[in-house]
Amino acid sequence: MDSTQPLLNRSLSRASRTGTLTTWECAKKDIELIFLSSPVNVLLLFVPLGLIWGYGQMSHTWSFVFNFLAIVPLAAVLANATEQLADKAGSTIGGLLNATFGNAVELIVSVIALREGQVRIVQASMLGSLLSNLLLVLGFCFVFGGYNGLQQSFNQTAAQTMSSLLAISCASLLIPAAFRATIPHSKEDWVIEDKILALSRYTSIILLIVYVLFLVFQLGSHHMIFEQQEEETDEIISQYSRKGSHHELSIKSALIILLGATILVSICADFLVGTIDNVVASTGLSKTFIGLIIIPIVGNAAEHVTSVMVAMKNKMDLAISVAVGSSLQIALMVTPFMVLVGWVIDVPMTLNFSTFETTTLFISIFLSNYLILDGESNWLEGVMALAMYILIAMAFFFYPDEPMPSQVAEQVIKSVL
Repeated sequence: MDSTQPLLNRSLSRASRTGTLTTWECAKKDIELIFLSSPVNVLLLFVPLGLIWGYGQMSHTWSFVFNFLAIVPLAAVLANATEQLADKAGSTIGGLLNATFGNAVELIVSVIALREGQVRIVQASMLGSLLSNLLLVLGFCFVFGGYNGLQQSFNQTAAQTMSSLLAISCASLLIPAAFRATIPHSKEDWVIEDKILALSRYTSIILLIVYVLFLVFQLGSHHMIFEQQEEETDEIISQYSRKGSHHELSIKSALIILLGATILVSICADFLVGTIDNVVASTGLSKTFIGLIIIPIVGNAAEHVTSVMVAMKNKMDLAISVAVGSSLQIALMVTPFMVLVGWVIDVPMTLNFSTFETTTLFISIFLSNYLILDGESNWLEGVMALAMYILIAMAFFFYPDEPMPSQVAEQVIKSVL
């Protein structure tokens, strides 16, 4: 079919090809396609359990567990519906759709947590998503991709472009931390926090502009660098998502599934966030550990599985794109967007992470950049990345929660009054 054929004509052509199918048969094939789109979709069985435990206000711990497991496959369904919709919208609009909805789960969970005043959870989950993609996913890709002794290669230019942008995002977190550490101590605490909040908001605007320019770079002026990744993406989708079937979601079906999955994710995320305080009290885990290690698994599980599968097929360009590209979206789009959302709803969400957190982020970005510097990978490099992630996870398991700057400011104001 001519690629320049209008979208409407292509839709009519598809209708003519599937004209023998009834509405029920098309719906059945759509559901089958969605269920087979990812190995993690077997966890969809936990969606009704999470809703029952949430609406029934039963055990907070089990409600947390069930809704946690329910969001994992819903994230995969959301990603697949977005991909199907992007296929029919053209490369430019499709790229924008993937960029917008690629981290929809993280955005939904973070907005709900921010609305509940769980700033510590939001900050930790943003950092945790960066660490899991840069170390855990990248490490598994290198290990499983090079398990048979292969020295795999990938597009060094594209990988280093994304890793350089990650360095900018790391600086955006280091600067507020350094600002707070070096500001004169004669200043009142509330004055310092007010300045850091303003710095974070203006920094977030700059980061979002940089992200938009990166999209222009990736989809427009230098799209040829990323063309190989797009071709590999189409190949993997045809092999794993469609299972050899030629059936595709219509635009209407993709939009309905996208809307339904978003609503279910929002409900499950609301129950998940609402039980965090009770889980912290009952298990003894810190909010930092829950946000940094546990929550990121929710939105990244499907991507983790996909990355490992394509790495085993020696498609390292796509694996690197998923791991580093997802980190880039979190750093340059989701995190600054959450700061601006906090600005709108009057919640003091800042880029001022603790010294320990910014140190671990710096080490992670430094190691990941070093590993992809030469454009080649092997299983030992994967072991290095996994070992670093385990070390950081153990450190945060024992790391106690610190009072948020807003809590410190409130305590100071109460003491003055």
